[in-house]
Amino acid sequence: MHFQWDWLCLGVLIMSSVTAGMENEEDLDADVEVENFDKQSQEADVDRDKSSIEVVYQTPKPTGEVYFTETFDEGLSRWVLSVTLKEDTDDNVAKYDGKWEVEELKENAVPGDKGLVLKSVAKYHAISAMLTKAFVFDDKPLIVQYEVNFQKGIDCGGAYIKLLSSSNDLNLEYFFDKTPYTIMFGPDKCGEDYKLHFIFRHKNPKTGEYDEKHAERPDVDLKKFYLDKKTHLYTLVLKPDDTFEILIDQTVVSKGSLLENMIPPVNPPKEIEDPTDKKPDDWDERPKIPDPNAVKPDDWDEDEPAKIEDPDAVKPEGWLDDEPQYVPDPNAKKPKDWDEEMDGEWEAPQIPNAKCESAPGCGEWVRPMKNNPKYKGKWRAPMIDNPNYQGIWSPRKIPNPDYFEDLHPFKMTTISAIGLELWSMTSDIYFDNFIICSEKEVADRWAADSWGLKKLVASANEPGMFSQLVTAAEEHPWLWVLYILTLALPVGLSVLFCWPGKKSDECIDFKKPAVSKQITKGELKEEAEEFEDDELEEEKENEDTGEDEVGEGSEDIYDDEEENEVLDEEENEVPDEEENEVLDGSQGDRSNKSDSDEKKEADKGGGDRPLKSVRKRRVRKD
Repeated sequence: MHFQWDWLCLGVLIMSSVTAGMENEEDLDADVEVENFDKQSQEADVDRDKSSIEVVYQTPKPTGEVYFTETFDEGLSRWVLSVTLKEDTDDNVAKYDGKWEVEELKENAVPGDKGLVLKSVAKYHAISAMLTKAFVFDDKPLIVQYEVNFQKGIDCGGAYIKLLSSSNDLNLEYFFDKTPYTIMFGPDKCGEDYKLHFIFRHKNPKTGEYDEKHAERPDVDLKKFYLDKKTHLYTLVLKPDDTFEILIDQTVVSKGSLLENMIPPVNPPKEIEDPTDKKPDDWDERPKIPDPNAVKPDDWDEDEPAKIEDPDAVKPEGWLDDEPQYVPDPNAKKPKDWDEEMDGEWEAPQIPNAKCESAPGCGEWVRPMKNNPKYKGKWRAPMIDNPNYQGIWSPRKIPNPDYFEDLHPFKMTTISAIGLELWSMTSDIYFDNFIICSEKEVADRWAADSWGLKKLVASANEPGMFSQLVTAAEEHPWLWVLYILTLALPVGLSVLFCWPGKKSDECIDFKKPAVSKQITKGELKEEAEEFEDDELEEEKENEDTGEDEVGEGSEDIYDDEEENEVLDEEENEVPDEEENEVLDGSQGDRSNKSDSDEKKEADKGGGDRPLKSVRKRRVRKD
């Protein structure tokens, strides 16, 4: 057991050392980061934070065929601000007068990399640009990709884009919420509803009208992408086989089919319920009915109450029938401003009657109520299966007059422009690095040259573990208690299990191991002879003792005899033949002693007596 405690203590000490070493390394890392940051702050001419690593930014260039790219490094020369009004809105807020700016990120900025920033709060914003060339939905995939950073988080607002449908009357100066679009894609949030839109407008081949089809919500938690104040990459991939993928930071968060995973479905049902069909009056939808042949038993009394007074109850002794439970407060006084004409007659407030505290109860005693054994309630016939049950009625199906089947909804309306038509309660929403292409490799390379640099800078500027712990504790002070307990636990265990304690003499005696070894016959004989010599010497010393001591010694003899009997029982349990021979020899020597010798042995004083017993036990045990 002592060996196990040693290993436990050693393990606790090792854990404590490792934990302390990790914390020291984190502290050193945090110090190095702080020193680097201070040096860069001294060298910088601007007040905002700079990256702790050297990043050389170059405006990304597309590596393949593209339909649209925008980095905003050259401003808004190709973009058009809307000058129209939003319909169905008050005139004082209907104007698209929200401000846009081109600027760098406020945090983790890449020097020279600029983006489009929504600056106004509680205003409508609209800005758009023509594609380099229109995208026709034919046999090539459509890939739309751009960056968003909610630099102040987001309370309520969107950061989605619209791919505007081609038309002869498309005028970007009059771009507003009713401008026809083919696809709407991007993040949107209001309250605790975090959305990632993918909507496309599908043309009904029969009526020529357009209906919005919404993709099913992703199964992942989107909250962190809206609140962590980092730049995230949003990608939509539409394929000619009528499938789609939605990615955030190049990780798929949703995918499906345009034919199966859109709400409402692209194709209507072949059959619909007949709106003119009505349920017949005699249609029976009841699966169970009361048994018409059941009869109420004669002894069924529906008038019996559920509760009755307990006739066996007895009023407790000492019950104060004449004392009320509450009495007027004798110490209460009428307020000075009490007006009996306005307030009525003043009455002292009621307080519990002090006499009732020592009594079983006060007031009129009423028998307690108990369940009525005769109560059965209202009789009802048992339920049986309805022989006339016809099932739940539903209208008959008829062919859907509006049915059509579009097997390739990927073939949407051609797009020729991109636009942002937004309203937000939070400012400083950052957009950057738009690209529309048909090859995934082109989009990935574009992301590596743009979003990849932002991600690298943000990772380099991430605070160390120690700084993160301190920041978290500042936001949640209760974490300090957790930190202290985490550090104090290894120390406390070390002190509890490893600190040397004071041991009592009794514990030391009990913990002394009894060393056993094999004894030969010769060694046993020599020890027996020495034992006899000791006994002879003791006999001589005891010759001068008085009769009183003999009487006292006789009691010890009985004890000694009982002890010898116990030893004999132990000898019988030893199976070894050699040990049996040794023990038999010692018993023979002892049997040769006369009764008088045993009495003389018993005459020895209490000081030496325990030692003899111990020696006998050791010989027998060996």
